Amino acid sequence: MIEIFVDTSGWGNLIDPTQPYHGIASSIYRSERQKGSKFVTTNYIIAELVALMISPLRIPRPKAVSFIEGVKTSPFVEILNIHAKLDEDAWDLFRKHQDKAWSLVDCATFAVMKQRGITSALTSDHHFEQAGFVRLLK
Repeated sequence: MIEIFVDTSGWGNLIDPTQPYHGIASSIYRSERQKGSKFVTTNYIIAELVALMISPLRIPRPKAVSFIEGVKTSPFVEILNIHAKLDEDAWDLFRKHQDKAWSLVDCATFAVMKQRGITSALTSDHHFEQAGFVRLLK
């Protein structure tokens, strides 16, 4: 089964039709669901997404709650919790790549993707390409 990581910007583009990649994100999401692909994300991404939806996207709270509950209950989405070892791996990446503007959430994501053998991400973040992954929103 193909796994695709969904980053904060990927979810943000899916929920907000005013975002620049909304159309392509929606198309990729539908297409990959039909193919039986699994979408992988983390609790760190969900936390970041809630903050993004509240501000700056200003998604009404009931819509934000409904969206997150839909993600959490979707049979197409697996939400991984960043446990102590993954957090340590993320911190190691963060320390080793001080020349990059990667966040700790980015580094945790890259550790998950490497561990799971995931090569593509539903994201518009160019940091994924810097880390050697395929960015699907561009």
